[in-house]
Amino acid sequence: MKQKKKTVPDIVGRKGDSQPLVMVTGYDYTSARLLDMAGVDIILVGDSASMVMLGEESTLPISLDEILVFTRGVTRAAEHALVVADLPFLSYGLDSSESVRNAGRLLKEGGAAAVKLEGGEELVDHVRHLTRCNIPVMGHLGLTPQSFHQMGGHRLQGRDIKAAKKLFKDAQCLVEAGVFAIVLEGIPALVAEAVTGSVEVPTIGIGAGPGCDGQVLVWQDLLGMNLSFRPRFVKQYARLEETILDALGGFCQEVRDGGFPVEQHCYPLRDKELASWLAARARDDR
Repeated sequence: MKQKKKTVPDIVGRKGDSQPLVMVTGYDYTSARLLDMAGVDIILVGDSASMVMLGEESTLPISLDEILVFTRGVTRAAEHALVVADLPFLSYGLDSSESVRNAGRLLKEGGAAAVKLEGGEELVDHVRHLTRCNIPVMGHLGLTPQSFHQMGGHRLQGRDIKAAKKLFKDAQCLVEAGVFAIVLEGIPALVAEAVTGSVEVPTIGIGAGPGCDGQVLVWQDLLGMNLSFRPRFVKQYARLEETILDALGGFCQEVRDGGFPVEQHCYPLRDKELASWLAARARDDR
């Protein structure tokens, strides 16, 4: 049976499902095509592209225009998966109308089906405004990378009762404002499980244990494309950094040794007149 394109209601309907949601962060046409073929439910065009694609030290520098370029590549490839795009730092939360304009560009120009933003109770009015304008919103609580400086780094959140209570409150506020799902990042497993049980929309965990309604990892992390980066929450399902380096090393060596290209990699010349002309030129050059 042909797989149909996943929608926001499809994702909402997976709340409490025995089969958890699968989300992977991807950034280009090639990765999105493979993710879609693999059966991923959601592809997130994350602002983490700032780090893994552009080499920045945090998610803060990436612009909306840059996110749009990545989003367009992903949406062209995703025939089945729902595509969600991150709203980058300072593109939302200041003015509700500006938040709508920027989010609208990710849908209108980028082709995304929804946007994701970081924050809780303080963003309720913005989330309401977005959803009133028919822009589906995914929330993000816990370790929120755009708050890197305020948090003092990428640190585990919800570790004490005060912080945990705030997570519960923020999650409920986001749901009441209209989010269709919430990413829970960098939270103790039991806290994330309890938050998941307290809300009516799916939660998707990253470093938040198995009690969420789904899981997300970054494309490069799960494929082992940066073997020096291995935080506790990442499982590497391949070691592609080694494979890629071996392949590139082989290419470099064969080019330098004359082993590539050889006859099988060349197009034959079938025009006899052209062949004779080239042979004559070669004789004249000698």
